Amino acid sequence: MAVPTPHGVPDRPAAPQFPPELAKVLRADLAAVADQVEEEVRRQVPEYSRPADGAYRQALRSGVVQALTLFVDHIADPRDDGGAIAATYYELGRGEALEGRSLDALQSALRVGGMCAWRRMGRTAEELGLDSTVVAGLGELAFRTVHEVAQAAASGYAEAQLRSSDELERRRKRLLDLLLEDGPVALEAVQDLAHSARWPVPRTVAVVALAAAPDRREEDRPLAAAGALVDMGSRPPRMLVPDPEGPGGIGGRAFTLALRGRPAAIGPAVAVTEAAQSLRLATRALGLMGRGVLPRQGVVRCSEHLSTLLLHGDEPLLERLRARVLAPLDTVSAGQRDRLAETLLAWLLSGSNVPDVAVRLHIHPQTVRYRLRQLEKLFGDALHDPETRLDLILALRAESLHSRQN
Repeated sequence: MAVPTPHGVPDRPAAPQFPPELAKVLRADLAAVADQVEEEVRRQVPEYSRPADGAYRQALRSGVVQALTLFVDHIADPRDDGGAIAATYYELGRGEALEGRSLDALQSALRVGGMCAWRRMGRTAEELGLDSTVVAGLGELAFRTVHEVAQAAASGYAEAQLRSSDELERRRKRLLDLLLEDGPVALEAVQDLAHSARWPVPRTVAVVALAAAPDRREEDRPLAAAGALVDMGSRPPRMLVPDPEGPGGIGGRAFTLALRGRPAAIGPAVAVTEAAQSLRLATRALGLMGRGVLPRQGVVRCSEHLSTLLLHGDEPLLERLRARVLAPLDTVSAGQRDRLAETLLAWLLSGSNVPDVAVRLHIHPQTVRYRLRQLEKLFGDALHDPETRLDLILALRAESLHSRQN
């Protein structure tokens, strides 16, 4: 792999003549130097100071040894371009980018390690009695070696960054599909995929179903919600918001502004493995918004309309209930039916309190009593049966919502 030459450093200057035994002496001391460099890097660079597990320690050690080996190989044979080791650091840089870490820590480690190695190897060169010209040549070679591996790492990091945004988006799309699929979702599977997608697994989530954007360009632009998983290509477009009840969640003004006036239904907050339930209710609520059962504009929160969502969970069954329970009202005119249905629902909800019904409907108490006498003729003793009263409340509530959308 060709490694770009650092700015200001000649391409390949004439290498000084090093004594043949120098490379052999330095190579024999390589393990001890690697120990010292590794210790110094971990001491000075915070990102490398964590307790080292087996894999992490091996990776750090391997990087140190390979950089030192490259330096010694250049001494033994200045014509060696160090291609294999440059490739190693190229992949190391790619790995840092794919793991979401900054390149600064790796570059700092290379500088610290290079200085530490040079101090140790420089002393060895002086102990061998080498003249100042050779020692200066070693310093220049150490400088070049650090730049070579640093440049290789930077190139790998830059290449990965160009591709990582698309790959990250694909991983997050797979994570969203997993969370919203029907059936049980294993937390372990979520955690594994979330780690690769750089998405911290929250305690709770809520799914937002969005109305289609009137402007296609707006629809293609992801909404600005920190940490949200967004799929604008689904129908309806949807987004999964982590910790919706926390700071910066769906209750804040910033979230509403991010919708840009777009109608949306927010599902209830649920455990992360139950996100599909939040999606189902949000989708149902969005459909009811489109029909006028729920407010057509703005943001509808499912948690504030659970009874309406429950009623419309099985609409054919709800229609059967309405037809059976409200059959006595079919014998009166349409206008009279609406007035009687409204009065009956208010009466049932107010605990059969006539003055409360009058206040609620803004009519005279005597008008309420007149309508109740009509209702008693139509329904008879059923008005006082507890089970029938519950059926009546459900059916009349559905009737009220049906009238609102028409």
